[in-house]
Amino acid sequence: MFRPKETYRDIIISRGSGEEENKPSSLPKPGIKSMLNYPLRIRDSLKKLGKSKSLRVVLEGVHDPKDEKLIDSFRELLFVEGHLTGKHNDYHTLLRFLRMRDFDFSKAKDTYVNYLKWREEYGVDAIPKELKFEEHAEVKKCYPHGYHGVDRYGRPIYIERIGMVDINSLVQATTIERFVKYHVSEQEKTLNLRFPACSITAKRHIASTTSILDVKGVGMSNFSKPARCLFMDILKIDSNYYPETLNRLFIVNAGNGFRMLWKALRAFLDARTLAKIHVLGCNYLSNLLEVIDQSNLPSFLGGNCTCSDYGGCLFSDKGPWQNPEVVEMLQSTSITEEIYNTESNRGVASEEAMGTGQNEDSGDACLTREEHREHEDTKVAGKTEAQNIQALERALVDTNKEIQALKTALDSTKAVLERLEQQIQALGV
Repeated sequence: MFRPKETYRDIIISRGSGEEENKPSSLPKPGIKSMLNYPLRIRDSLKKLGKSKSLRVVLEGVHDPKDEKLIDSFRELLFVEGHLTGKHNDYHTLLRFLRMRDFDFSKAKDTYVNYLKWREEYGVDAIPKELKFEEHAEVKKCYPHGYHGVDRYGRPIYIERIGMVDINSLVQATTIERFVKYHVSEQEKTLNLRFPACSITAKRHIASTTSILDVKGVGMSNFSKPARCLFMDILKIDSNYYPETLNRLFIVNAGNGFRMLWKALRAFLDARTLAKIHVLGCNYLSNLLEVIDQSNLPSFLGGNCTCSDYGGCLFSDKGPWQNPEVVEMLQSTSITEEIYNTESNRGVASEEAMGTGQNEDSGDACLTREEHREHEDTKVAGKTEAQNIQALERALVDTNKEIQALKTALDSTKAVLERLEQQIQALGV
């Protein structure tokens, strides 16, 4: 049986020119036969999206021309200073950091560089593969949280029941360090699986969440030292390294105790984040139903969903990312890219490689020649553009190294000349 939770780590979605051409993948290296045998429903699904709304267009979304110009300038700044590593420099990632700093290039650059440094030092890329969080079920019992469905726009819904957190049981079930790593792995899963899956289902680019915090019973007594350390660590990570991924946050069941606490918490949040937060009392349901259908709202929040088969809504991880066909469509974007590169290098005709030759049994399941030709033209153009950009990146990096070497040589020459001048003055010449 297909299990998305175990396969999301292998999903690779190409965004712009940041991905390396020879990036290793745990997906199989398919040839002609494997593509011909690939499930026909995937080709059908790709075909249904239509020429004007391909997977790539849906996943990438519409780019604002003004934002594109700013991002191009920001990329150039990063190129010149040697901060573009070839990863995590796609349009949407750079835009998030620019928006975070109100398009102040200097501040955005510092924040982005710190983000890259943190990813390397913390080993973020390895966490989803290496972390075996066997205590997951036990942790959910003492810290109820999870993703559950989508809002009316198609964004994933994230829910936490803060008032039911038992911090003493939590630190017995796991460590703060392991929980924070688990949180990072969930953030990576949201970026790499949940958002793309929601985008395909909604047929538009999705890159933010709608979150609900149930703070019933929360007061100052809930924030012991371990609790403060945990929440501050998570807040720091989310604010500094995953900016602009929150669309809206509803804080519900806010009593007098929480409202006093909220006055202190506000000081740690920036103005952009505060504008997205709505603090509500016990009469919150009408506000939630404006943006969330009742079928995607758990019963404990006034909805009609119980997820009884999973032991509760916060255990289900319900959403488009659990749909095997959607996940396979995401995988197919990576497989198609690999097949194109592999077969092109072998000099095999692309039509043959994609299995679009005449076949009486294939019927409508295969792409038409015209559709395939347009698809391949797009692929060739995209590959050529990516190669040109990567060549430019390498040239700029090399130029930057040469400039630095020349600067060092000039500084040395200047020092020699200054010492010579001092010696001449000492001789009284």
